[in-house]
Amino acid sequence: MRTSWTGPLTKGRRAVVVTGASGGVGRATALAFAARGDRVALLARGREGLAATADEVQRAGGEALVVTVDMADAKAVDDAAQKVADAFGRIDVWVNNAFAGVFAPFTEINPDEFRRVTEVTYLGYVFGTRAALRHMLPRDRGTIVQVGSALAYRGVPLQSAYCGAKHAIQGFNESLRCELLHARSGVRTTMVQLPAVNTPQFEWVLNRMPGRARPVAPVYQPEVAARAVVHAASHGRRREYWVGGSTVATLIANAVAPGVLDRYLARTGFDAQQEQQQEEGSHQGPGNLWSPADGPHGHDFGAHGRFDGEAVSGSPQEWASRNRGRVGAGLLVGGLGAVVTAGLRRRGWSPSRRT
Repeated sequence: MRTSWTGPLTKGRRAVVVTGASGGVGRATALAFAARGDRVALLARGREGLAATADEVQRAGGEALVVTVDMADAKAVDDAAQKVADAFGRIDVWVNNAFAGVFAPFTEINPDEFRRVTEVTYLGYVFGTRAALRHMLPRDRGTIVQVGSALAYRGVPLQSAYCGAKHAIQGFNESLRCELLHARSGVRTTMVQLPAVNTPQFEWVLNRMPGRARPVAPVYQPEVAARAVVHAASHGRRREYWVGGSTVATLIANAVAPGVLDRYLARTGFDAQQEQQQEEGSHQGPGNLWSPADGPHGHDFGAHGRFDGEAVSGSPQEWASRNRGRVGAGLLVGGLGAVVTAGLRRRGWSPSRRT
C-alpha cells in the first residue's frame, strides 16, 4: 500500500475518504469535496488515475492524500483508514464507491470472477464501513455514504454479479442504520442510488458480449452523482437519495409491477446495454477485475467515459431531492394560495375586480 501527500495539512477542514477515487463517480466526488476546501483521501488501486486525481484535487482547492489499496483486502483497508486518521487527525466522511463488474450472462461468469466482483463491490463496502466506524464511533460523529444504484433494487440482465452486490449493500446498510439508531449514535449512514452514469467503467469492465458495453439511456454525467453524494455527506440523517428521473421511474415501476418489468428487461435489456455495431476487439479483456486498468502499464481514464455527446449534466429530480425542503415549502405556499383563492371566489371575489 502506497501513501503520498499533495499539499500542506490545514486544520479545520473536513477529512473525507473516497474509495474508487481514481476515475468516474469517485473522481468527480473527490473534486466536488475539494471545491469545498475539504481534505480528501483518495483510495483506489490505480496509480496513474490516483496521481491525476490528486493533482486535480489540489487545483480545485482541496488537499489530497493518496493511498493505493485493494478494497477487497480487509486488513489493507483498516491500515488505509489508520493512515488517513494519522494524517488528517480524524475521519469526518467516508464514501464507499469502489466496484468491479463482469458484463456477461450469469452462466458465462466463472466462480472466481463472481467472487471477485462480490469481494470488491460488496465486501469492499463492508470493510470500508467497518474501518470508518472504528474511527467515528469513539468520537460519536461522522457520516458514511454508500454509493448505490437503481440496480440495488432492480436487477438487470448481463450484470448479475454487480446487481447481487448492490442488493447486498442495500440490505447491509439498512441493518447497520437500524443498529446506529438503536444506539442513538451520532454516526450516520445514508445511501445514494444512482442512474446510468458516463464513466470509464464501460471501457475496462470484463465484457463477453459481442457489442461494446454501454449504459442504458438516459445517461448522466458523473458530476450529477457527485453533487448528490456531497449533499448526502452533509445531510446523513436522511435514509437515502434517488438521483435522476430514470432511477425514480425504475424503482417505482419495480415496486408496482416487478413482473412486468422482468419481461420488459428480458426484451430490451440485452440490446440497450450494448452498442449495436460490432467492432474488432469488442470482446474486452479482464479490464480492472484483477488488476487496475490505470496501473503501471495503463493510463489515466479520467472521470468521464465516451458518452459525453449524450450525457446530461443536470437533473431536475436530483435538484428537487437535494432541496426537498424548498420544494415542499413551495408546494405548501402554492396549495395554501389555491385554497385561499378558491374560498374568495366562492364569496364572489375575482382577481380582475378592483377593491
